[in-house]
Amino acid sequence: MGPHPAVAAIRLAVRRVLHDLLTEHHRAPAAVPHALSSESPPLVLVACSGGADSMALASALAFESPKLGIRAGGITVDHGLQPGSDTRAAEVVQRLRELGLDPVDSVAVTVGRTGGPEAAARDARYAALDTAAERHGAAAVLLGHTRDDQAETVLLGLARGSGIRSLSGMAAVSGAGGRYRRPFLELDRQTARKACMVQSLPVWDDPHNTDPAYTRSRLRHEGLPALEKALGKGVVEALARTARLSRDDADALDSWARQAEATVRDAAGFLECAKLYALPPAVRRRVLRRAAIEAGAPAGSLFARHIEEIDRLITGWRGQGAINLPGKVVARRQGGRLVIRQG
Repeated sequence: MGPHPAVAAIRLAVRRVLHDLLTEHHRAPAAVPHALSSESPPLVLVACSGGADSMALASALAFESPKLGIRAGGITVDHGLQPGSDTRAAEVVQRLRELGLDPVDSVAVTVGRTGGPEAAARDARYAALDTAAERHGAAAVLLGHTRDDQAETVLLGLARGSGIRSLSGMAAVSGAGGRYRRPFLELDRQTARKACMVQSLPVWDDPHNTDPAYTRSRLRHEGLPALEKALGKGVVEALARTARLSRDDADALDSWARQAEATVRDAAGFLECAKLYALPPAVRRRVLRRAAIEAGAPAGSLFARHIEEIDRLITGWRGQGAINLPGKVVARRQGGRLVIRQG
């Protein structure tokens, strides 16, 4: 008798990702860093909060990795936002070790205030995961985001009035060198929870996930149920499908913008307004966004309204002054050229 369908589903999802990593591993040239060298088995870490999604992911990684000759470890991040968070982190470390994962780390971080509590916690978490991956020479870090998380991300992007890149949600592969992998984007949250239950895996339910002070929590417990009541079941699946389709479109437009950027700069490297004006708006705005980020504007703080203001220097020029952007970057039009640099 085979495993429970939920367990089989999570293991299959992880097995596919590990196969992809092994293929990349064996194709890597000998000159690349140790993490990708084909001379030793790759190390894959799982980021685990102790919640159902990440515990299901950890258990699947522990089961599948020995069969493929992959080393498997884990890391939990203590955000320090709740009383007893250090105790919770120690418990997660113990659970990961009991699954047979090694190495296992707990990393405490200090969460700032930039961008709001959710964004600040996310930034601190990813910085810690990046550092841990580099310290251990890990080829990849697995994240437990599910199809439900993807649907929430798409709705949050829609509510912010963001562009198609935001609507494309989370990528299955992201980060520097494809470090982050999300095996569960095609699986729903209940499958992960069921897999934990049938395997008697203890899970920790983060109280922040039900705290109405957090936007994502309100969306999860009020917004999405209201949408399903009004539109019927299948909203989550439809939103996840929208993310996949939007990502394909966004990738194509980003590629077009990278190619177009070289054609709209003069010999000194400045952007020429007339050539920018001739580009399709979706391509032009991507060129402007790239230029602003290269000048020092933080990508996470650069919103659609900022790009629209820069775009008006091209399409609605009336002699207006400079545009102030995040990161103390300034965009201004000078003699038919668009100059974007630190103020």
